[in-house]
Amino acid sequence: MREQQRYVLYWDQFFPCLSNSKDEAIVRFKRCARIVTLREHELVFHLGSPCENYLLVVEGRVKVLMISKTGREMLLYHVGPGESCVLTTSCLLAGEPYPAKGVAESTVTAFAVSKYEFNDALKKSPAFQHFVVTKLGKRFASLIIRMSEVAFGSIAGRMAQVLLQQQCTGNGVKATHQGLAVEMGTAREVVSRQLKDFESQGWVRLRRGYIEIIDESALQGMLARTGN
Repeated sequence: MREQQRYVLYWDQFFPCLSNSKDEAIVRFKRCARIVTLREHELVFHLGSPCENYLLVVEGRVKVLMISKTGREMLLYHVGPGESCVLTTSCLLAGEPYPAKGVAESTVTAFAVSKYEFNDALKKSPAFQHFVVTKLGKRFASLIIRMSEVAFGSIAGRMAQVLLQQQCTGNGVKATHQGLAVEMGTAREVVSRQLKDFESQGWVRLRRGYIEIIDESALQGMLARTGN
């Protein structure tokens, strides 16, 4: 696909309210946007780095991780097609460095717009202000739900939820115990203990880097009972 065709298609498909806008500030914002590609596992931003660009994802997914003083990581949220990163937006608005890191989970394609063009559009366009605030509000709401699950949800219920959500072809999950620990915001030992419990009940079978789901209905029942 030619670059210009791909550019128009991405705006039309993922950000139609901006694509169809005649607002001069938004038109200029789009004109300044460049398409960037990030490799799988590539660092998008890191703790303490300055925020230089506003990113709008159109392909792939970025995971945003909080890092403790001991180096332990906890997943905050994912950024997928049609979404922007709430930390990036808040750092641009506040002029602050990143308090977390972002990593490409797969090959990621995104629009990148400099902070100067972002601030200019935000200042001149009420429609763009609405777009940014709406994206920000939705992401904050999902982030609060995520923190509630980590703080108050049962380990068994959260494990069942993650396994069902990440289930892939072959009725299983490609993941390490450490990867699941980051996803759930807990320790690796807790994940291993819970998976062993599920295995002893005949719900899953554990392999190296892979968890085969044997009894999906049992996991769904656990999810329903715990209210996660």
